[in-house]
Formats: sequence, structure tokens, C-alpha cells
Amino acid sequence: MKTQRPTLLNEQSNEIPYAQTKEIIFLVRKLIQGAEFYTKELNKKYAISSAQLNCLLALHDNGPLPPSRIAKHMMVKSSTVTGVVDRLEKKKLVARVRNSPDRRVITIELTEAGKQLAENAPPPIQQRVIDGLKELSSHEIEQIVRSLHRLTDLLDVQGLDVE
Repeated sequence: MKTQRPTLLNEQSNEIPYAQTKEIIFLVRKLIQGAEFYTKELNKKYAISSAQLNCLLALHDNGPLPPSRIAKHMMVKSSTVTGVVDRLEKKKLVARVRNSPDRRVITIELTEAGKQLAENAPPPIQQRVIDGLKELSSHEIEQIVRSLHRLTDLLDVQGLDVE
């Protein structure tokens, strides 16, 4: 008995062309796998994660920062930065410094090893996206934004916290 492939619907012909659906899924998977590959290579070569690299670069570009400001530069929650800083501190790439009489106020600074790594590591994958978007017109960028919003709506992940 032959199994039938589920029908994919669209408003006009009541079916989405299978080839286009397959291509969309392939391209989404390619994006995910590309990010995973980048992260694995970064970890293999420099023994750090993408988040750790982003933290180092935020400190390298802006000088010592409190965790809340690092979070803004990295576009993540402050709680995420705490774990990232913990791991970087264990690797002796950053140090927590208390410069205020209020011991709760801390600043994160790069160590010499952290400075060297920040200067020699490849740009984060987000920078590749930013550089690529600079080559596009505002209309093309708006199309991408609309399409990605639509895709996240379809996947019901628009409320997901991304870190």
C-alpha cells in the first residue's frame, strides 16, 4: 500500500508546490547548520562559544562594562551574561572588578589573554549577517524582515526568548 504525502495548501491553488516547500525547509536547515558549524569551529580553534566571543568583543570595543551593558551589546538577557562571564572568568579571559564602595556594583574587564583573543578571533556570525545586509537595498532588507516574521509566526516561535 502506497502512503500519500500530506497536501500543502495555499490560498490560490489549494496546494503549495512541493519543490518550493522543500527548498524553504532546506534553506532553514542550512542556516541552522551553518550557525552550528561556525560555533563548533570557534570552539575547536579558540575554545570559546559564540556568546563568549560576543562578550569579549563587546568589552574589547567598549572597554570595561557592567553585565547589564554587556547584555545590551550582545542582545541577550542579563542572566545569560552571568553564565558567559563565569565561563570566561574560569578561562582567565575576563575579570570581575569592584570599583565602587557598593560591593554589588561590578564591572567586567578583559584580561591580557582576553584582549589577545578578541583581537585574533574571527568576527561573530552576526557580523557576517550585518556585513551582508549592508550590501542590500532597504527594500530587500524589509522583504527579508517580513518573510522572517511570517516564518516565525507560522512556526509559532515569535514569543520564544532568544539568547
